[in-house]
Amino acid sequence: MKKTNDGKYVWPLQFAGWAILLAGWYLITNLGLINNHVMPTPQKTWNAFMEMKSDDHLLDNIWFSVRINIIGYLKCIIAALLVGFAIGLSPRVRKMFSQQVNALRFVPITALMGIFIAISGLTIATKINFLAFGIWVYLVPVVVQRIDEVNDTHLQMMKTLGASFWQTVRYVTWRSVIARLSDDIRILVGISWTYIIVAELAGIQGGLGSLIFLGERQSNVGKVYAVIFIIVAIGIIQDALFRLVDKLLFSFKYQ
Repeated sequence: MKKTNDGKYVWPLQFAGWAILLAGWYLITNLGLINNHVMPTPQKTWNAFMEMKSDDHLLDNIWFSVRINIIGYLKCIIAALLVGFAIGLSPRVRKMFSQQVNALRFVPITALMGIFIAISGLTIATKINFLAFGIWVYLVPVVVQRIDEVNDTHLQMMKTLGASFWQTVRYVTWRSVIARLSDDIRILVGISWTYIIVAELAGIQGGLGSLIFLGERQSNVGKVYAVIFIIVAIGIIQDALFRLVDKLLFSFKYQ
């Protein structure tokens, strides 16, 4: 079982942190310190969750959102690696396109949904591509940065041994970048959940984002908060799975 630096177990502290937040939420809302139309009580949120299970096909909507996010992750990672390595390894490509790619980070992504709809219509593919693009604009510069951080000593050693450019990329650059990039990917993929409402309102076909929108339309703040907590729970599970995969693929990082 994981321990802190002072030898204490982590999970009791984590449990205590959540318990304090829950107790604070309960007291603030039940004592009327915050209007319940702004922040519902835990009881109201739980009741809304139970209603969604029976009336809103909650599991189907959860799976819809998780599915389009997972596919978006995969498309984003592949595209970011291709573009990032092209810019990071080729001085000419870097001079031509690095500024444009860096500038994309400042584009308001939500404003681009109309362009994605115009290109591919009100389809699931549109939602996936939009979510993937929302991560891609941040991930590509990180890939380039990780390439720049590859140890020069290792690169010079490969050159001394007579390795070709592609051998150096395969055995040094790729392995170094992907091992460090795994942590960046784990952090950045969470961005797509912040765009979930915008993505799923494009021709409502289901998903947690659409449930939040419907909750707002119905002035059902309990439903809105319940869905937000579901997304947070999915994020915690997702993060744990990414950490597990990272430990399995790059165990040397944890020794």
